[in-house]
Amino acid sequence: MTDSEIEITAGLVRDLLEEQHPDLAELALREVAGGWDNQQWRLGDELAVRVPRTERAPDLQRKECRWLPVLAPCLPLPIPNPVRIGEPSARFPRPWTIMTWVPGEPLDHTSISRGDHAADTLAGFLRALHTEAPAEAPTSSDRGAHPKKCTDGFDHLFQAVVPGSIADEVRAVWDDAVAAPEWEGPQVWVHGDLHPANVVVSDGTLSGVIDFGDMFAGDPAWDLAAAWVVLPTGAASRFFDAYAHADEATIRRARGLAALKSLFLMLMGQNGDRGLPGGKPAWGPAGRAALDRVLRCGLT
Repeated sequence: MTDSEIEITAGLVRDLLEEQHPDLAELALREVAGGWDNQQWRLGDELAVRVPRTERAPDLQRKECRWLPVLAPCLPLPIPNPVRIGEPSARFPRPWTIMTWVPGEPLDHTSISRGDHAADTLAGFLRALHTEAPAEAPTSSDRGAHPKKCTDGFDHLFQAVVPGSIADEVRAVWDDAVAAPEWEGPQVWVHGDLHPANVVVSDGTLSGVIDFGDMFAGDPAWDLAAAWVVLPTGAASRFFDAYAHADEATIRRARGLAALKSLFLMLMGQNGDRGLPGGKPAWGPAGRAALDRVLRCGLT
């Protein structure tokens, strides 16, 4: 049986725990919805079991296990931290991990009501994260590049989801990002995948960041796009004031990347509405709202 044919059930997860981490096997176990590469189960109140379900997932987990313990002490918001490693076995052929649980509700299932607080919180988190990465830090093959190297992906998404009534505006934002100067600073740590499903909210504001599988060393503009993709209307200007390290060119790249990410969310929502595999119905409205923020005004 190949691993793609293995159904990841509560029984399987319980068996893996009993086999390799029996001291945790009696904790309450419940499945958590969401996640592309890993199926996640909450374990007790403070832990989560993440079981790979895609071919690339084990490498992403290894990257998180290597670097999150280095980054976590420097960051002002909770992030997942590995506490145990599950080894491949006859029961399940891939490695798996037990991580700390980050309390809160993912933003794709709730909303931010304290926009100014969230803007300051996200800015503080990214200032702390965007420090110069070591030479051995991971790079990315599918993100992190200047927008001009992402035009094929943008064009595909543009054709798939952009309404004709706003097509010229969306194209203008992207063209401006493509024309912006490249990042000339040091390669900094970048989360790489900040969108509503990867931040959590408590008491109306950001309270944690999750899913660092795509993190890399590179251009911070890939994270600064969250000013429009994650934060509510009116918060982007405050965010950039609080972040305080983004020049005009970086903001232009970030705005174009926010448009790119918004279109991706819209496509995933469209696929979800059609019942296609991997579709996320809730992401469509989130993506369109983010795109409207990008278009309405660059920093409002």
